[in-house]
Amino acid sequence: MGKKPFIVGNWKMNLTLAEGVEFAKSLGNNLHGKNEIMCGICPPFIFLKDISKVLEGSGICMGAQNIHSEINGAYTGEISALMVKEAGCTHVLIGHSERRHLFGEIDSFINAKIKTALSVNLKPIFCIGETLNEREEGRTKYVVKKQLKNGLMGIDNKCVEELVIAYEPVWAIGTGKTASPEQANEVHSFIRGFLTDEYGKDIANSVYIQYGGSVKPENTKELIAQTEIDGLLVGGASIKLESFLKIIDAASIQ
Repeated sequence: MGKKPFIVGNWKMNLTLAEGVEFAKSLGNNLHGKNEIMCGICPPFIFLKDISKVLEGSGICMGAQNIHSEINGAYTGEISALMVKEAGCTHVLIGHSERRHLFGEIDSFINAKIKTALSVNLKPIFCIGETLNEREEGRTKYVVKKQLKNGLMGIDNKCVEELVIAYEPVWAIGTGKTASPEQANEVHSFIRGFLTDEYGKDIANSVYIQYGGSVKPENTKELIAQTEIDGLLVGGASIKLESFLKIIDAASIQ
């Protein structure tokens, strides 16, 4: 697609503030002057403001790991889109499989969050993907299409262009199993086809589609070489600076 690969690290519930700040500083130093890729990190909420200061001027973007669908209100323990934006975020993960499967988030709630993020100019990284059962039953495309359709309902074309879509087969997250580059590319191609049918070729081609699911330095080159894979959403390998930098290097050599 001729895009710069977009590599995003999702720290999940890991690291201390001191470790996170140190990581962000080193990442900024290591990527200084590197223009072949785009990079982002998604730290825990309470690190956002501190890490935002460290990343200033580095070209590395910062995302939140989640938001609530309402802008404000009586939602004890929740964080709003405006709050993370104020803390320095440009992106937000929405619909991550851990949110869907551990916290019971359903498509309509995810759809509401995407709309809220877009309304305050936060770019959603919209996560979709099937479970092992669904893949074994041959339902991957059905599940992916349903999540896309429901997640993007009522969102106009101009906004769809702003999205990043992350395909993460649930059976490959944190399990050490990775979809083969060919398996991943086939689903990415299906996603691109869905976007083409719904929104036209130009929009479909401009949307970034990342792969997530046990991404490591060893499989990065092969994954990023696939025609439809525009970037990577990295979990476990993104909380160690050394492995994250190796992934970035491998993705930069294309």
